[in-house]
Amino acid sequence: MLPYGRQSVSEEDIDAVAAVLRGDWLTTGPAVTAFEDELKRWTGGVPCVSVTSGTAALHVAYAAAGVGPGDEVIVSPMTFVATASGAALHGATVVFADVEEDTANLDVDAAAAAVTGATKVIAAVDYAGHPAEYDSLRAVADDAGALLLADAAHSIGSSYKGRPVGQLADVTTFSFFPTKNFTTAEGGAVAAADPVLLDRARRFRTIGLVRERERLRYPDEGPWHQEVHAFGLNYRLPDVLCALGVSQLRRLDWFRRRRDEIVARYDVLLAGVPGLRLPTSRAYVDPIRHLYPVRILDGRRKEVFTRMRENGIGVQVNYIPVYWHPVFEDLGYRRGMCPNAEAFYAEELSLPIFPDLTERDQDRVVESLLTIMR
Repeated sequence: MLPYGRQSVSEEDIDAVAAVLRGDWLTTGPAVTAFEDELKRWTGGVPCVSVTSGTAALHVAYAAAGVGPGDEVIVSPMTFVATASGAALHGATVVFADVEEDTANLDVDAAAAAVTGATKVIAAVDYAGHPAEYDSLRAVADDAGALLLADAAHSIGSSYKGRPVGQLADVTTFSFFPTKNFTTAEGGAVAAADPVLLDRARRFRTIGLVRERERLRYPDEGPWHQEVHAFGLNYRLPDVLCALGVSQLRRLDWFRRRRDEIVARYDVLLAGVPGLRLPTSRAYVDPIRHLYPVRILDGRRKEVFTRMRENGIGVQVNYIPVYWHPVFEDLGYRRGMCPNAEAFYAEELSLPIFPDLTERDQDRVVESLLTIMR
């Protein structure tokens, strides 16, 4: 089965991991600092806190934002469930706002219409690697007195109006799952320019531990002493995975070039196919495509998905509208809330895209799709 996405691991990656395994630190050591420093090169200098997954990054980011009971968080429904569940786990009310018809990113007008006096965070998602409309969303968030969060699980390496993802929101979350733009096997990060937000994220990531003498409530207890002033969780990304991340980040330029080449070739090979709609991109956005999401028209998506899989092509659907999940249905959310998101979901099909995808593999994908679409 040809997968829709997969990691690209080099001998240099393996050597980097092996070096940590032979060293003194498996976790909370120098590779963590090196990885977070390397990430800053891709966020335009905005500092980062590494965590164990993209889901953990969202949970940490909402904690840093002070989200809690009585707060509302506006979220795009066209995303993985963690964008919403991370806020719900802090006791917030999730408010879903519809997406743009073409990009499937959070619609600015829909987000503005969803704002109330309880709005704490507006969470945009860079679907498939295409950054959301951050300038307009920033204006909505500022008017609401809310924080702007970028769920950039798909988009590290992308830019919007010449600015890198990581610089565009108050707090940004990343995922480094194997199918993403680079990988730490499992992992993620939170980026924030505000030192207060960054400190809250780091402490929540590290169980809430306080060690600095000037912050201790009982500083004279002894040199071993540490305290927890607010609850956190152990979301620390270990050195062994951070070492992989450093090595992978050094190839992110190449990963980007390969994804760009694959996207350009799909665009040519699939242009003008009846019943097929290709992904769009704004002129002022420079995306690194995590997904290549086509739309299968005329109600044929399920048929095409099934037949592609039968042909050994690992297509995927990204995503079920979040409020369709039973956990949200049981909270009273109902289908029909976000018609653009639901229409997009009904047609979306992600074709294979990853750096090691060969032209022969891509030809196989295209030939299979064209045969089915005829």
